[in-house]
Amino acid sequence: MSKPVIGVVGLWHLGCVIAASWASLGHRVVGVDFDAARADSLAKGKPPLFEPNLEETVREHLDNGRLSFSSEALALSECDVVFLTYDTPVREDDTSDTSILFESIETFRGTMKHGAILIVSSQTPVGTCRELRTALKAASESLEIAYSPENLRLGDAINCYLNPGYVVVGTPDSRIDDTLQELFSAVTDDVVLMSLESSEVVKHGINSFLATSVTFANHLSDICEVAGADMLAVTAAMKRDPRIGQKAYLTAGIGFSGGTLGRDLQALDAVNRAHDGEAAFFKTIHDFNLSRKDAVARRIRELLGGSLKGKVVGVWGLTYKPGTSTLRRSLPLEIVALLRADGIEVRAFDPKADYGELANTLDFLVAESAMEACRGADLLVLLTEWDDFKSVDWDAVKAAMRSAVVFDTKNLWKDAPPESLTYHGLGRGLI
Repeated sequence: MSKPVIGVVGLWHLGCVIAASWASLGHRVVGVDFDAARADSLAKGKPPLFEPNLEETVREHLDNGRLSFSSEALALSECDVVFLTYDTPVREDDTSDTSILFESIETFRGTMKHGAILIVSSQTPVGTCRELRTALKAASESLEIAYSPENLRLGDAINCYLNPGYVVVGTPDSRIDDTLQELFSAVTDDVVLMSLESSEVVKHGINSFLATSVTFANHLSDICEVAGADMLAVTAAMKRDPRIGQKAYLTAGIGFSGGTLGRDLQALDAVNRAHDGEAAFFKTIHDFNLSRKDAVARRIRELLGGSLKGKVVGVWGLTYKPGTSTLRRSLPLEIVALLRADGIEVRAFDPKADYGELANTLDFLVAESAMEACRGADLLVLLTEWDDFKSVDWDAVKAAMRSAVVFDTKNLWKDAPPESLTYHGLGRGLI
């Protein structure tokens, strides 16, 4: 029996990764994006953003004919399964703007093959997939929908998608369960089937739990700082407790950004408010995280000391996490903006950042190298923990800086730099 033909609609990070992954599994894959320039660029082997091994994988399967790209909905007419993979836009308040999902279904539903299944992997607030199903079936009762939330990690997305450990699939009709079980068996034997609404809440629950862990770690770090404890020693011991475990999110930092975790907190809070519920916890976590960048900026001001006029801060890392080029919803950028508002000069370096996303809003000096960002700086601040920054020539850093003070907001340098520099970690005090 031939493998189902796969369609993928919406070709940013999620869509490109899913298209490349199913092609790697031997399926013929048709990627569609109604942005003609993006589809054309992908057809030439150029993804719209950086992700390790993505461009190489796309080019490989363009060459062997498994992968093709188009801006036309008609290209989906032979697809047995279509993934909806737009990265759902997040508003400034971290709520989801799902209009692109409804608009795209309106565009392509009439071209879908009889009996095809639409698998939504875009991020959706609970209840959205039920509404999308209604819109889909307005074109044909033979069409059906499912929801399979993604849990990709930027920087390791293709490997993560192909080796997920388990896959959650929400369906409204058990008659498609076997088809989806067989499809996803290509990546895991552990396919967890449930209702549409349950699968949407699973995604909200996972991300909200991680957001809570991040916020907890940041608060614990603040206590360690004032109590004279070492956050690294504390969390290492905590992770030995089997109820917590070695993979627990217990790393102090600048808060979560990018909109991903905040979106799910906002989705759960919206349900709570709509039903006059008592689950205000999700909003509290979201509010705590919003304030974290202000706390980090305040710490930077304290480390600079005295008047901020003429002070220079070198920044390493601007993307919201390592392994991506995107600067959308980046907390490091927000922290830089707070420093610039104080009149502090900022010289920043990031190994992969796409500054084109900032258009005419660039308000700091982009350094050509990590060492150039240190030149004449009164303080060096690490904001994104790229591997490029793990090994550092500290003598060269000291020589380049005006004042050799380092603020490591990710505790990347667990063994503090030499005594010739003044080093501050998070929750570690003055090392």
